[in-house]
Amino acid sequence: MAKVLALLVAAYAVSPIDLIPDFIPVLGYLDDLIIVPLGILLVVRLIPAGLMAEFRRSAADMSSRPVSRVAAAVFIAVWILAAALLLLVFFQKAASA
Repeated sequence: MAKVLALLVAAYAVSPIDLIPDFIPVLGYLDDLIIVPLGILLVVRLIPAGLMAEFRRSAADMSSRPVSRVAAAVFIAVWILAAALLLLVFFQKAASA
């Protein structure tokens, strides 16, 4: 039951179809701000306590794993390089037009 509800909440969160369309001022986003957190809260409450404790232990173990700062720096450098190349191509095409 919790799996199905979790999938429905996730599908609603990423779906472009809402109960109240987003172009309606304030109310359009209000349904997302209420329905999604309440759905997540309900899913968390439906997960058995023992299973939730196991998930929390697993998450705590993962957070204590070593972090590779070199790998993070490489990924950041690749993204910066890709953005710079994209801007360079864009400005060259804009200058030639």
